[in-house]
Amino acid sequence: MADRTTQGGDGIRTFPFPVELSVGGVGMQVGPMGTGRTWHADAPLERVHRIDFHVVMLFAEGPVRHMVDFTEHEATAGDLLWIRPGQVHRFSRTSEYRGTVLTMQPGFLPRATVEATGLYRYDLPPLLRPDPAELAGLRAALEHLRREYEDTATLPLSLHTAVLRHSLTAFLLRLAHLAASSAESVRRQSDSTFTLFRDAVERDFATNHSVSAYADALGYSRRTLVRAVRAATGETPKAFIDKRVVLEAKRLLAHTDLPIGRVGAAVGFPDAANFSKFFHQHTDQTPAAFRAELR
Repeated sequence: MADRTTQGGDGIRTFPFPVELSVGGVGMQVGPMGTGRTWHADAPLERVHRIDFHVVMLFAEGPVRHMVDFTEHEATAGDLLWIRPGQVHRFSRTSEYRGTVLTMQPGFLPRATVEATGLYRYDLPPLLRPDPAELAGLRAALEHLRREYEDTATLPLSLHTAVLRHSLTAFLLRLAHLAASSAESVRRQSDSTFTLFRDAVERDFATNHSVSAYADALGYSRRTLVRAVRAATGETPKAFIDKRVVLEAKRLLAHTDLPIGRVGAAVGFPDAANFSKFFHQHTDQTPAAFRAELR
């Protein structure tokens, strides 16, 4: 197969959805986890990397440790881990991953389903712990999806794909309900002002650090935006933006060999001194010290 991985300016490899490994070439896969599984022949899973698709792992055994954006998550039997496109993550060298893994390509589901299932809710935690009733429903929905995925003989490809989309949607709706079950998550999801702001920051944080610019682009007053973001997060819009910038800077400092000046430029600071001042202000470390601590 052609090597479609990308590295780009940040030095972290991004691996594409492996369409050629899907049954029938559809935009999703579901099957058992186990040794030897990979996104790509040249992708050692124990190294940090990004993927441009969604992954949901339902664990049958544990504990399993998995890093997602500087947080080590420990999952055990019955837990789920949801990794979204663009997140930097790493599989554990020592853990044996057992259970079922679902992967899905962006664009496989219609926009209405994407919004209803919160596919891009980066504010929600990756690790989910369902109660017994929720776990039973998720397992049944995932097993039904797996059977439909593997049955390529009953229906023509177009109908097979349509059934997969409906079955996948049913599973994701259960998963989204679990992810948003806390009062805080429900409140965030219902606040459309914050949702639009959050999505805009995720898209533009590398070039736009101005609260007023976001408010103008979204058609809100600065006061309205401040009120919505405080209600959803307890933070100011500026703090929310800065936190996202710091996270990306940490990713690049920890997982690439880019010069510090280029790291700063990649997150919106053309002047290296201004970037170092900003980073120190938010972390109490210089970029060089942060990098050295992790090497």
